Amino acid sequence: MSHSPDQVPAPDDVVWRLPGSAPVQRTSLLVLAHSGGNAHAYSGWRAHLPEDVTLLVGQYPGRGARFSEELPGSLDDLAGPILAALPPGTGDLVVLGHSMGSLVAFEIARRLTEAGRPPRALIASACRAPFLDNPSVVLPERLDDDQLVAAIKERGGTDDGILDDPELREIVLPAIRADFGIDDVYRFDGALPAVDCPVTVLGGEADAVAPPEMLAPWAEVTSGGCVQEFLPGGHFYFQQQLDAFFVRVNAVLSGVESAAAPAL
Repeated sequence: MSHSPDQVPAPDDVVWRLPGSAPVQRTSLLVLAHSGGNAHAYSGWRAHLPEDVTLLVGQYPGRGARFSEELPGSLDDLAGPILAALPPGTGDLVVLGHSMGSLVAFEIARRLTEAGRPPRALIASACRAPFLDNPSVVLPERLDDDQLVAAIKERGGTDDGILDDPELREIVLPAIRADFGIDDVYRFDGALPAVDCPVTVLGGEADAVAPPEMLAPWAEVTSGGCVQEFLPGGHFYFQQQLDAFFVRVNAVLSGVESAAAPAL
């Protein structure tokens, strides 16, 4: 499988832009995918958002129109191009990540804060606080393809039909393997708090990958306040709790204080 280190992606390939139907777009929601995820998996969220919100979805290297790019080797390889490709007019920005995407979202929020233009809010879903060691490492370098597929299926979130099709599996596994390697070792060791926007933390009550006690310390990354709430389900809890999930997300987008309980 050939990946070119020299290809420079087009901004539209790095950040998908899915505007609503209102004449004026009030807010942008930037969504960052989980390990092995792609922008397409989250593009359907447009239907659950207010009409005056633009949905922006980050696309990582090694998938979609970025398939021929060199696979990512660090979180900077994921966050840097997305930050650089943000379209103009995203001043009123909410950043949301799921699982490893929460770490990408944190890095983007942190860098925007350093640049003097922090996002309005950060939503972290199903992910340990970024300064904690990963409690659920995959160690993909030690797994053959069949073992890696088994690990992915155990977490959920990926269509088993893709993983069971030999040709499709060959296409998607390298990017998934690269993402898991990044997620295994990432740990933020800089000064805290690193962002000054409000943080909303969401998770699954029965999530074995990112258990609730690993999410509460997100409060330490921000000086802007933090709320957290857990919904029934596992690591991809929102798939079964989509309406309840978007009640929380849309409350943040509207500027209404979340109904979530304060972080412990």
